[in-house]
Amino acid sequence: MSLFTRAPLKDSKIESVLLKKFGETLSKGAMIWYHNLPPNTIDSFAMLADSFVKEHAGAIKVETRNSDLFKVKQKDNEMLREFVFRFQIKRMDLPPVTDDWPVQAFTQGLNERSLVAS
Repeated sequence: MSLFTRAPLKDSKIESVLLKKFGETLSKGAMIWYHNLPPNTIDSFAMLADSFVKEHAGAIKVETRNSDLFKVKQKDNEMLREFVFRFQIKRMDLPPVTDDWPVQAFTQGLNERSLVAS
């Protein structure tokens, strides 16, 4: 056997490597989540991956939706009440928030006519 030939890894060894290396790929909030996992709650890499996706996929989705709210703009010929209705429909797609960013998004979406009137 030469120095460069290796026996294939058994599935159990691959699983072990995946579990050990996963944490090295994380940063910020994902790393905090990983380190706060209760001991002995993850039995496989598939379980770890599933837990990770459940924890973090929602955050990405909400962040994308938040930016979408800033894209809602009042049309030049649109009445203020029509814009308010359209904005509220889009806003209802988001989870409740305590920040003032929805107010900022709404204000930025107003056209000049509505801004002057307010």
